[in-house]
Amino acid sequence: MQKNKVQYIVIDSEYTGQRIDNFLITYLKTIPKTRIYRILRKGEVRVNKKRIEPSYRLQANDQVRLPPLHIEERAVIPTPSKQLMDFLTSRILFEDKGLLIINKPSGIPVHGGSQVKLGLVEALRYMYPKSPHLELAHRLDSDTSGCLILAKKRGILKEMHDLFRQGKVTKIYQALTKGHWKPNELKVEVALRKNQLKGGERIVRVDSTGKPSITLFRPLETYKGAMLVEAALLTGRTHQIRVHSQYRKHPIACDEKYGDREFNQQMRQIGLNRLFLHASTVEFILPSTQQNIKLNAPLDEELEKCLSCLKSASL
Repeated sequence: MQKNKVQYIVIDSEYTGQRIDNFLITYLKTIPKTRIYRILRKGEVRVNKKRIEPSYRLQANDQVRLPPLHIEERAVIPTPSKQLMDFLTSRILFEDKGLLIINKPSGIPVHGGSQVKLGLVEALRYMYPKSPHLELAHRLDSDTSGCLILAKKRGILKEMHDLFRQGKVTKIYQALTKGHWKPNELKVEVALRKNQLKGGERIVRVDSTGKPSITLFRPLETYKGAMLVEAALLTGRTHQIRVHSQYRKHPIACDEKYGDREFNQQMRQIGLNRLFLHASTVEFILPSTQQNIKLNAPLDEELEKCLSCLKSASL
């Protein structure tokens, strides 16, 4: 196994706005993704001689230092089955020359990793061989479903990153939560801090030293012991809606990380076996085309059945 020397890369303007982790996953094609995140966590990757987070967005002329790396063959990514490709095709909400927006299924991670070799973006890249630069414009948790935006061109990716940074992308979610929200609970404005647990698991806590975050909740339907709410993100922190719901003591149904065990068990008894969090609406104006794109992703059948059961029980 050959070991490289320290590398220095000067970032071209076409990569401006791209996350450093996504850039390295593409640039270091023969290095496993788990290894890339390890060198990021340990501070072995430096940008302009400084440690950076995996979420750092590159700027033109940034100097990226890479540590010596073993050149090893990455495991062959499995080919998506025809059934999976047909399923994903059926969930495409919008497509043109620059964008692909899909109603992401729950249970499929956006990126493959050590546990799951084939993520959503890898499957879509296989399906779109003429779009080699297909990249995620943002992320959704593995168990979250709904509107997910991908860019087919680097220029469009940069536009989308700029829109997200400027708060010009409207993202609205639907979540089934425990209990009933009171009017004074609907705006949640508390700082969030990411922590890394043993084994690489990521968890987010309310912490005054963290990053500011705001979620606006709005009741949609009231059931016995539960409420369907709409959540509008004014900031885009990791696990924001899930942690803000937990903070208000209205955790989301079947949230194994931040949820309530008893409430989760009740929901499983009526057939819900996934996190009830769905990115229902996305809206933005793409500057290069001035096109106003507004899309709604319908709730999956499992979520609709859960609501029907709750409605029947509440009558």
